[in-house]
Amino acid sequence: MLHASPTQLSSTAHDSRFYRRWLGADPARAGRVDALSALSLARLDLGAALKTEAEAGPDGPARPLPLGRAMRRLRNLLVCAIIRRDLEGKADLDEVVTAMSRFADFAVQSHLAELMAEMTAAHGVPIGEESGRPQQMMVLAMGKHGGGELNVSSDIDLIFVYPEDGETQAGAGQKSLSNHEFFVRLGRKLIAALSEITEDGFTFRVDMALRPNGKSGPLAASLNMVEDYLIVQGREWERYAWVKARAVTGDAADIAALDHIVRPFVYRRYLDFGVIDAIRTMHAQIRAEVNRQERLHPERTQNVKLGRGGIREIEFLAQVFQLIRGGRDPALRERSTRLTLRLLAERELLTADVVERLLGAYAFLRNLEHRLQYLEDAQTHTLPAAPEDRLVIARMMGMADEAQLLAALDDCRAFVASQFDAIFADKAGNGGGDEVDPDALGGDDSRDAIAERLAALGFDDPHQAAGRLLATWQAPRLQTLPEASRTRLVALVNAALPLIATIVREAGLGSHAATLGRLLDFFEAIARRSAYLSLLTEYPHTLERVIRMINASGWAATFLTQHPILLDELLDDRGNAAEDLPQLAAALASQLDAADGDTERQLDILREAHHAQMFRLLALDLAGELSVERLADHLSALADLIVHEVVQRAWRTIPKRHLEVPRFAVIAYGKLGGKELGYISDLDVIFLFDDEDQEAPSNYARLAQRFITWMTTHTPAGILFDIDTALRPDGASGMLVSSVNAFERYQQGSAWIWEHQALTRARFCAGDAAIGARFEAIRERVLRQDRSGNAGQLRDEVVKMRRRMREAHPSHTPLFDLKQDEGGMIDIEFIVQYLVLRHAAAYPELTANAGNIALLRLCGRLGLIDAALAEDVAGAYRTMRRLQHQVRLQGQDNARVERALVAVQAGAVTRLWQACFGDR
Repeated sequence: MLHASPTQLSSTAHDSRFYRRWLGADPARAGRVDALSALSLARLDLGAALKTEAEAGPDGPARPLPLGRAMRRLRNLLVCAIIRRDLEGKADLDEVVTAMSRFADFAVQSHLAELMAEMTAAHGVPIGEESGRPQQMMVLAMGKHGGGELNVSSDIDLIFVYPEDGETQAGAGQKSLSNHEFFVRLGRKLIAALSEITEDGFTFRVDMALRPNGKSGPLAASLNMVEDYLIVQGREWERYAWVKARAVTGDAADIAALDHIVRPFVYRRYLDFGVIDAIRTMHAQIRAEVNRQERLHPERTQNVKLGRGGIREIEFLAQVFQLIRGGRDPALRERSTRLTLRLLAERELLTADVVERLLGAYAFLRNLEHRLQYLEDAQTHTLPAAPEDRLVIARMMGMADEAQLLAALDDCRAFVASQFDAIFADKAGNGGGDEVDPDALGGDDSRDAIAERLAALGFDDPHQAAGRLLATWQAPRLQTLPEASRTRLVALVNAALPLIATIVREAGLGSHAATLGRLLDFFEAIARRSAYLSLLTEYPHTLERVIRMINASGWAATFLTQHPILLDELLDDRGNAAEDLPQLAAALASQLDAADGDTERQLDILREAHHAQMFRLLALDLAGELSVERLADHLSALADLIVHEVVQRAWRTIPKRHLEVPRFAVIAYGKLGGKELGYISDLDVIFLFDDEDQEAPSNYARLAQRFITWMTTHTPAGILFDIDTALRPDGASGMLVSSVNAFERYQQGSAWIWEHQALTRARFCAGDAAIGARFEAIRERVLRQDRSGNAGQLRDEVVKMRRRMREAHPSHTPLFDLKQDEGGMIDIEFIVQYLVLRHAAAYPELTANAGNIALLRLCGRLGLIDAALAEDVAGAYRTMRRLQHQVRLQGQDNARVERALVAVQAGAVTRLWQACFGDR
């Protein structure tokens, strides 16, 4: 459809007037073009080709041409070879832009090396004032040159940066210069070497307008100057420009230092949806200028670069995702438009079909742009005015006539424009007549008037909701917001009110005032983060998803308010959170590798990944797509992954570690051990090692301490988990880390009955698999001890421990505590633990860590308890877990319900308790 790869009709390189003139000026050039056009130009040996051109002068190798003349001749030869290969169908777009980009790099590097030698001969080597090191100039390629996608007849956008201020180390007969003056002079000479027009033409026109402060700024800037400028004066459009910045010359350490300065300016650490509006504004300015030029010069219509649906819109489409997400996803910092588009498909930010069509459109438009430039070797982006020239262009594009070309162009641009509008169309201000007047939010209208409007929307508690709305809006925090943020927030409130009315009615739960209150708490939390306001404005369906979620769950509302970065997870339905843990593991490892050495960033990466995955599961949970058991499985597997990564990463921070891979394991107990983890569960763990090295105990103790620190430290991204290590041998008075042998001795000879109870729900979680296998063997032996001779003591100890727990958590409410009350979940867990310890010697299958429901049913099948009663209690446990989950989702700390709601279930549990232990 888009004719991305033009097919040959009758067009040849001789359709280019530049090609004809250049070859006609010297018949000997034809042979050199023939030779060069037989090669793949993307991999051309430019050094050898330059040498050949230099030696092709009137005196041959004896007196080669100066660099400037030879480079210009090579440039013209290369352009002619590209024209010929392209129009003969031998070169694709990638070869054309790669060849030109490589040649631009080569020209800059060659001229700079020669000029640097001249300058240092006259003034000495520039030395850094602070470092004392010799200084080199970094030439930054910007725009399409920086992205490796340079046009055939394009100018090159450059920025000159030097590392430090200081002076040149002048010797005898040399004149000392400040580093700044040295590099400014060097920059001027480089521009002249590339762009001055001579009898051989020019190499590249040079544009320096992208440097700090533009044309009014110094030609060369130090790293400190660049940093100060970007921090204080850097504008939104410059972030877009600096995405493409690529150092063509310079010392590797200096380039890394510059990257360290530029990266936080270009890429925000949060998801930056505010960039959509900034690019929208920039695009409007570009379009206004194009329209003005077209009015002044009607012959300049059909601008394939800046016109509607043109190349720039495709570039904006690619780069908006880079600027939004590149701070969190380093892979998206790609400079090439084509490679970036492919990454967007891989990350499902755009569909594969849309990306393929955009790539096709990009190739079509760039090929057309090149053919416009082939005519006269001119930097043009508009179709020529003359009909005969338009026919030539059409035939270069493999089309029969101008009409066919324009039809294909219109088709291409219409698709690009539709995709651009899908992202950049202004989505604000789509309110309705029943919404609250923004003036009323300012307090000019009465509470009764606002309540009347809310009642018209269907609110069943309009006066309460109106009071909450006014109180929030008149709070000092919102009153002091910038005007733009206040305006956007008013628009969001007005958009939200009818959604709240509809969602509460459809869900049949919650109240309008409560849901509005949760939403306003959320708005207050994000009010000063314009990026989040932008996200909700640019993607209205996300606002609807937020309201559905916070209406369904008070805990979800609190979680989202604490971690608003998770808004991104509501944008679309990329992938199934319940199935993509391997992909998450690979992505998490990659991000942590990229941040190696930056512990602070790694802590945030772990938290962001954990919270995001948990939020995806929450969305599935609230949609009714996960049972409580399935949810617990996924949350437990996610915790295992986090534990694994923390062990690996924390070990690398131990300065004197004696092994590259620690012989260390984390053992999970409690809810993680039983794979019954909830959203806010802490982790009960112990640490084991199996290592005879004398440094092992101290190093693994440090590792355990750092593990806890990595898990529990509060960062801007929150925490991972609270960690409880009370179940380690000897509890709080014991060593934080135990050797496997010491652990075995303790379990066999010193552990209390309650510690063996805990062992029924323990499992290897992460670390050294061999230690995990040894732990599992120890666990099996301990649980399968023959306790028939002291069954009474076992029963008494279990009952005594349960009594202690109940006394520690007395109930002061008529409600039933699903966890702590008699007949509740802890009773069931104690029953199962008792049955495992009492009968595992005879029935080894009981030691399987299969969960309470499966073990109850197994005990029933084995005849250890009444099978029907076992089924009833298993059902009771499932019901109580589900109710506990529902209560917790509403944000309540204690899982309590009306007693009548679980009377039957609690009765079954009590009967089984009595069958196992007798009356309490």
